[in-house]
Amino acid sequence: MELPKKPLLKKILKYFFVFLSSILLLCVLLFFLVYSGIFGSLPNKEALTAIKNEEASLVISTDSVIIGKFFAENRTNISNTEIPDHLKKALIATEDKRFFIHGGYDLQSYFRVFFKSILWGENQGGGGSTLTQQLIKNLYGRPNYGILSMPVNKIKELIISARMEEVYNKEDLLLLYLNSVPFGEDVYGVEAASHRYFNKPARKLKVEESAVLVGLLKANTYFNPRLNPRNSLERRNMVLTLMEKQKYLTKAASDSLQKLPLSLNYENINTEAPAGYFVYQVKKETLKILEDIQRKGGREYDLNKDGLKIYTTLNIQIQQITTEGIHKHLFGMQKLLDNELQNHNIKKHWYSKQSKLPGYENTVKKDIEVFDWTGIATKKMNKTDSLWYYYKMLNASVLITNPKDGSVITWIGGNDFRKLPFDMILSHRQIASAFKPFLYATALENNFTPCTYLKNIQKVYPEYNNWEPQNFDHKFTKDSTVALWYALAHSMNLPTLDLYFQTGREKLINTCNKLHFPTTNDDSPSIALGTLDLSLYEVVRAYGAFANKGKMREPVMINKITDAKGKILYERKDAHPEKVFNEETTEMITAILQRAINQGTGTRIRNQFGIRAYLAGKTGTAENYTNAWFIAYTPNLVVGTWVGASSPEVHFYSGNGSGSSLALPIVGNVLRAIEKNSAWRRKFLTPFTIPESVYDNLHCDPYKETGIKGFFYRLFHHKKK
Repeated sequence: MELPKKPLLKKILKYFFVFLSSILLLCVLLFFLVYSGIFGSLPNKEALTAIKNEEASLVISTDSVIIGKFFAENRTNISNTEIPDHLKKALIATEDKRFFIHGGYDLQSYFRVFFKSILWGENQGGGGSTLTQQLIKNLYGRPNYGILSMPVNKIKELIISARMEEVYNKEDLLLLYLNSVPFGEDVYGVEAASHRYFNKPARKLKVEESAVLVGLLKANTYFNPRLNPRNSLERRNMVLTLMEKQKYLTKAASDSLQKLPLSLNYENINTEAPAGYFVYQVKKETLKILEDIQRKGGREYDLNKDGLKIYTTLNIQIQQITTEGIHKHLFGMQKLLDNELQNHNIKKHWYSKQSKLPGYENTVKKDIEVFDWTGIATKKMNKTDSLWYYYKMLNASVLITNPKDGSVITWIGGNDFRKLPFDMILSHRQIASAFKPFLYATALENNFTPCTYLKNIQKVYPEYNNWEPQNFDHKFTKDSTVALWYALAHSMNLPTLDLYFQTGREKLINTCNKLHFPTTNDDSPSIALGTLDLSLYEVVRAYGAFANKGKMREPVMINKITDAKGKILYERKDAHPEKVFNEETTEMITAILQRAINQGTGTRIRNQFGIRAYLAGKTGTAENYTNAWFIAYTPNLVVGTWVGASSPEVHFYSGNGSGSSLALPIVGNVLRAIEKNSAWRRKFLTPFTIPESVYDNLHCDPYKETGIKGFFYRLFHHKKK
């Protein structure tokens, strides 16, 4: 090949030099334009010193478990002492092995990128950005400047990195980086990532786990250990190999660790929501508290960015045990309900009704993610199928409080917060017989006694649309009366109505007002049998007055709120309880409701679940089994549950829908778990301190005969005595 003539070669070199000089000049010009702020101001040393990453606010249970987060970015900042040394070494070996010897930018890396990646086209040439420059990108992002975006952003990162290295030492830079870097799934910072993928704090990470997280940084989705475990495993082993090359691991240790399987303990509280209903209520309450702090002259806090810690009253272990008990119980009861609905052609009638609605379309079935008693499941359904699926589903809510201080121990508002976010604890449903103790307490406060005898007579009430109430067992007698204590313990309707008329509606409504129940304009005597619509929240709060010697407390969810540095912003103060009943009245009601547990409608607590603790309680079964209730209490615990479908139109047609069959077993499961745990048993299942004289007042006969029969009964009964 003939070489170019010298004049031509000279010409080529001249043009090349001009081109190179122009490029260099443009680079210098662009550098000074960026430096001068033409493309946006650059943070000075003071601004860099004040860097504070946004941080998620944490919701924490009494047993020190994170049960929720509020965030714009899911980040939890930690200190240098909480980051294991092997994690830092894995990061440096993989991302920036010259980290401790460069000044924020690495010219050697730039040359490597230029020659290997640009000129020679090697994919494994590596990146030119140092950890400090990556940190700048994480903190400030990369704005769009059109065709100049890449060079402008690179120059910005270089300038800011140099300034950053003058402000922070290397350890602090590593900390800032690890607290801000994204790990995919809207997770930022190694602490949040460690909890997400391994369900542990970063300080407890093993070497191979640190390697997984560092490997994830290269491509958050491709190397996600949950979504792409094979890719993640290969990348982890690459990180371990790089650690070996940098002498951070011996070859033997690296080889041994690379043989280990990819062991995850994945936890996403934002999707699994172990206390989703509760956390939602905590958020609303926290915002009110922060607003109050600001109104009183304090600073403004951002719940999503300021890293607050909200210490709650919830016991997550009891919460989880209760949730598992609900799912296990309703899994079986749902099958029974499905059979009863099938036998009564309810599904057929419902589908027929839907087909007549405007816009009805029986679409093709497709895979739909739905709540199932075993978790989230995928089922083939069309739109109408999915509507029926949830329409006929049993729902349960459970609220457990400490009546002495109002602390909420468990708050389960439904089957699944993600799929069914409506909170059934706050939903108003017919209270049924669980209302009766409030009528009986009203009577006791107005000169009635446990041995007042009530009529057990069935009759028609023409003035109330010929209403003809009955006892649950449809039994009644004209020749005997029933002791007040026995009528309540066995939840008898007819004696309860007699008590209502003798006590007077006005006095009962006055009690309802004291208990903050919703007002009602219905003047029907059926209120005595529980036709009032109440929420589980209102019912548990009211039963707390029986447990707490007549004093009612508002349920409380938050004990303390601190800022990111631990400064206390709010601490709960003991509020004065409301006096609703006399102490003597509550002692008598409790003594009677203990008999309801031992001899009456709540005996399954003893017989089926073997609970030995001192308990008082009451069942509730609404008309047509539309709502099932059970409430039990001790001096330190009130457990309430409601079970029913989303619509009263869906219900059992047999005793399977009664409070003792449908609601009581949920309470039985949680009480059994509490009784087996010695610490919980001592704390919550404390005995009642009721004088023996109160129990003596219940020693009158359940029934007293009237008329001729009663005369001979009293005559011979008296002689026998």
